[in-house]
Amino acid sequence: MRQLIDMGGATLLLDIASYARRGPGRRDRLSPAEIELIGRTVNRTPEVMVKVLTRGGQDLKAIRAHLAYLSRGGELEIETDDGERISGNKVEEDLLDDWNLDLEEYRRDSRLGPRQNPKRPKLAHKILFSMPPGTPPDKVLNAVKNFAREEFALKHRYAMVLHTDEPHPHVHMVVKAMSEQGVRLNIRKATLREWRKEFARHLRVLGVAANATDRSVRGEIKSPKLDGIYRAERRGESHHAHARVEAVAAELSKGVLPVDPGKAKLLHTRREVERGWWALGDILIAEGRPDLAAQVRRFSAQMRPPWTDRESIAEALRRHTREVRIRDDPPAR
Repeated sequence: MRQLIDMGGATLLLDIASYARRGPGRRDRLSPAEIELIGRTVNRTPEVMVKVLTRGGQDLKAIRAHLAYLSRGGELEIETDDGERISGNKVEEDLLDDWNLDLEEYRRDSRLGPRQNPKRPKLAHKILFSMPPGTPPDKVLNAVKNFAREEFALKHRYAMVLHTDEPHPHVHMVVKAMSEQGVRLNIRKATLREWRKEFARHLRVLGVAANATDRSVRGEIKSPKLDGIYRAERRGESHHAHARVEAVAAELSKGVLPVDPGKAKLLHTRREVERGWWALGDILIAEGRPDLAAQVRRFSAQMRPPWTDRESIAEALRRHTREVRIRDDPPAR
């Protein structure tokens, strides 16, 4: 069973699914940190988002273009790992020179040989930190800065830009993959869980309510934003997502949406999560926390049915079609 609530450390703090299983290994006491996490989750504290943008990063051209996009052609300030704020025309060139990425690219490609290797290691990672609308942008930026200092200072060079042109404030960060000590940064799922936990912690230190849990635990449906997908497509960042939307649209036009083979696994995971929440409710009652137990039960009962990505895309397309129809043909008054 995969970990469904993971605070990111070497020791699993709270695994919802494990509470659904009987046996001698099951714990019947909750730590203060677990209680706090449960409280934040059932009260639907805003969730942080940390995402690695996978397209690009293998060569200087892609990184240069990404930095130019982030700075809006030099209009926005880029803040570097040494606290310097730089802006202006061709600011990305100065940054890449400072990081010696041209030398890093030469060393890497000379080891790989003249043939272009599609799996060649990245020169830099592109990371996005985001919070829901209404979060103070300056606190989002400060939380990311504090996170970066703890995670990368004196190891990996990095630069960041705050964007406020969309309702949700977000910070784009570019991190040099090779550290100053010659150690490559490899980002795995466990790495992202740890980063989400730390980003949320830094926000809470600044007085911003923030949480970091898995979607499965919260019972949330991943509902793609079609406009966002198409905007990302125009930036060259979401070819795969666009193709999936087009494929589902074609299926809907035929009047049938095939059953997704992953649906059974999704339903199994949901059953385990629901049983886990109910088991936690029993433990909370035994510990003398009936109010929190009642919140847990309500939270579990209110989780929406699980959808596959295909079902979510189909619902988003149907909703989009309804909105267009209403806009173009408003009901008579």
